[in-house]
Amino acid sequence: MKLLSGIKRSELYVWLVPAFLLLNLLGSIAGHSSQLLPRAVNETWLACYVSVLNYRLLEHTIPGMSLKRFFRSFLLVLPYFFAYSLGIFLWRAFGVGLHIYTVLDNTLTTDKRIGELTGYSIGSIIFFGVIRHLFNYIKLKQSAQQLQIASQQAELNYLRSQTNPHFLFNTLNNIYSLARDKSDLAPESILRLSKILRYMLYETSAPYAAIEQEIKIIDDYIELEKLRYDESLHVNFNHDLEDRKQSIPPLLLIPLVENAFKHGVSETRDRPSVTIHLSVKNRTLLFTVENSTGELAENNKVKENIGLSNLRRQLALLYTNYSLDVQSGDFTFTATLKINLDSHV
Repeated sequence: MKLLSGIKRSELYVWLVPAFLLLNLLGSIAGHSSQLLPRAVNETWLACYVSVLNYRLLEHTIPGMSLKRFFRSFLLVLPYFFAYSLGIFLWRAFGVGLHIYTVLDNTLTTDKRIGELTGYSIGSIIFFGVIRHLFNYIKLKQSAQQLQIASQQAELNYLRSQTNPHFLFNTLNNIYSLARDKSDLAPESILRLSKILRYMLYETSAPYAAIEQEIKIIDDYIELEKLRYDESLHVNFNHDLEDRKQSIPPLLLIPLVENAFKHGVSETRDRPSVTIHLSVKNRTLLFTVENSTGELAENNKVKENIGLSNLRRQLALLYTNYSLDVQSGDFTFTATLKINLDSHV
């Protein structure tokens, strides 16, 4: 684990060291246009020293320091005062002795030379420290965003895991009613339920599904619900789509349809009805579900069940531009969902 951590830290220096060297080369060449090759070798020699020193300081020494251990921290950083001043001077002298470093100016005294090299070292600390801080800040921000995305995805999966059993529970109740009455429609209802289950098992794990698949599931669910009622139930499902292949999150629309039957039609004694309209134009989805109820508007207060509450939260996680409005009228309840599909998070 420590080895992997060291590799990740060193990735920054793969491009940071050449950038520092190039910056100093350009500055040296700008100030002195002659003897370009010796100056380039000199800058490379010094850059090697301060790069290793900065890596040790920034990645190993400073992270181990703390105010609680002030004396120990002071002892850790004390050698660097000498390394960045006298140490770099000795490194230069070592390069001269190996005939790697070329002395281009003999007029400077030893004190001034040490001062000049110390300034060079301090400049390198500032350069490496600032870039490292920015790099870590960007990495931290990216990690926070990834963590937020993962958290939102986990919450979205949780909401779907609540919605799906809720949806299946109501459907199984319908089939149970038919089976209890020994209805000949029970086999057909089981067949339609198997289609819904197949879709939920194999299609809803993906983040998107074609809208035509959602329409098929809504059709199957409507037909499954109609099996419970006689011909007095009137259902009108119409849709106007520019592209039947365009994608939306799976099972996003079914909670409104389910709500219309469970909390509307089932409580309507006289001429129960459901009217559903779906349109997608210019990447704007409009889904309206109107169902009959058994009460007047003044008594028909809006009560948001788990289906509607979960749907609102899913929309908040999935889109930035949407609206979900519910209204109660005299013996009617209307839910209107509008989504800008381009506003997907």
